[in-house]
Amino acid sequence: MKRRNFLKTGSIAGLALTTLMVGDTACNTPAPADEKKPEKPQEHQPAVAYNDFVLNEITIDALQQKMKSGAYTSRSICELYLKRIDAIDKKGPRLNAVIELNPEALQIADELDQERKAGKIRGPMHGIPVLIKDNINTGDKMTTTAGALALEGNYAFKDAFIIQQLRKAGAVLLGKTNLSEWANFRSNRSTSAWSSRGGQTKMPYILDRNPSGSSSGSGSAVAANLCAVAIGTETDGSVVSPASVNSIVGIKPTVGLLSRSGIIPISKTQDTAGPMARTVTDAAILLGALTGVDAEDAVTASSLGKAKGGYTTYLDVNGLQGKRIGIEKSFLKGNDAVVALIQNAIEVLKRKGATVVEVELLKQLKNVGQAEFTVLIYEFKDGVDSYLAKARARVKSLKEVVDFNNRNAAKAMPFFKQETLELALTKGGLKSKEYLAALKKTTGTSRNAIDSILKANRLDAIAGPTNGLACCIDLANGDYDTGFSFSSPAAMAGYPHITVPMGAVHNLPIGFSFLGTAYNEGELITLAYAFEQANKKRIVPQFISSLMI
Repeated sequence: MKRRNFLKTGSIAGLALTTLMVGDTACNTPAPADEKKPEKPQEHQPAVAYNDFVLNEITIDALQQKMKSGAYTSRSICELYLKRIDAIDKKGPRLNAVIELNPEALQIADELDQERKAGKIRGPMHGIPVLIKDNINTGDKMTTTAGALALEGNYAFKDAFIIQQLRKAGAVLLGKTNLSEWANFRSNRSTSAWSSRGGQTKMPYILDRNPSGSSSGSGSAVAANLCAVAIGTETDGSVVSPASVNSIVGIKPTVGLLSRSGIIPISKTQDTAGPMARTVTDAAILLGALTGVDAEDAVTASSLGKAKGGYTTYLDVNGLQGKRIGIEKSFLKGNDAVVALIQNAIEVLKRKGATVVEVELLKQLKNVGQAEFTVLIYEFKDGVDSYLAKARARVKSLKEVVDFNNRNAAKAMPFFKQETLELALTKGGLKSKEYLAALKKTTGTSRNAIDSILKANRLDAIAGPTNGLACCIDLANGDYDTGFSFSSPAAMAGYPHITVPMGAVHNLPIGFSFLGTAYNEGELITLAYAFEQANKKRIVPQFISSLMI
């Protein structure tokens, strides 16, 4: 999840700190004593050095056309991405977005190429390379660790359900991405995009800025063209926030649309996987490939008859015409540069035929933050214990994870500790009165707030900036707030949320969000696609070392 300091504030906004003034601080990050210092990137010709890539910004449809014509094969595409990963993820700017490569990727690509030659095309994902977050099980030669040293060597018995669906769709699992360790649910002073197993992932726009958590590796990888598309997971902001700061599209679907079985959990109430892509079209294609009812995740039964396998049918360039969009009023003040982008987004909506109505959603949820944290801390302990009890990891419970970290503190906790894990150990089961009261307050309040605003104002969606500008990487102090956080309402309600590039300030991207009621993905995709096509603010990363002159 995106890091939010519930313990200090108990507020929906997260950290109550000063809004970032871009360029006002140096982003100097100390490195572990035993970690090799990265080579300094070439600062004067970053675009030439790193963006002269034959597949740069290519879409799924374009890749399919290349394979259809014979210009490329799935294998040759995978080889190009693997070279790209070596060139800029492991060398050059050293993004450190990919934590592990799939040794079977080229073999899978060869098999899919043979199917294509035989006239069998599984669908739009056939032969397409995908990176997935390292908290999602794959029953292959890759491990699943949530970025934690304690889980090294955890080879899953079988694929997570969404990975089964992905393989059926014909995708190639290229590798796994780094993340904020334990999906950013380890410490109240953590740094997003850092894990004890994977180290620190960088943002490809400004390398000393944080790519946001917890699906940081997936966000950075997609933005930097290390893959065609990627999968992230979200509890509260972990798909949409890294998508926003990396100028890509992220979809956090309704809880229940995608199965969670085989994914290392935080919360059974809020967890979901979601697609991350450079375009709304590609995100819609990937979303359709991942859906399905799973007997091992009971909540997916609610998606029966509601999940649409072909979300590309909702792509309508005129999709904003006649729609009514609520804009979160509290975001119309703050950082002047960000507010200017919001005002421009509003003008785009109006120009494309939408009616804009100011609403106050966050005001109704200002006292729910602590209740949300209570729900998460109870469900985390229950979920992790259940996952580890059946896994091949050396640790079999959350208590053993905490003990492992204490024994190996120099490597497992060199910058921040594990206060969140330790607090979870003090909690009881899911029949606790404290838990049940918090669950009722969190879920009930957030759903009622969203649904009532939609109904009262006859809205098709509620919109606003996804989050603030990317903060500096600061392993000494941890993350700090830059304002404009909009992930929590949909996260707590279990409702869908889509972010699309809105623009940038000093080469720091920021996204624009659309959220709605349960299983409203198709309609939100329509709005997001129409906005994307009218605004066209996706920017290619320039791999600038710092904003400091």
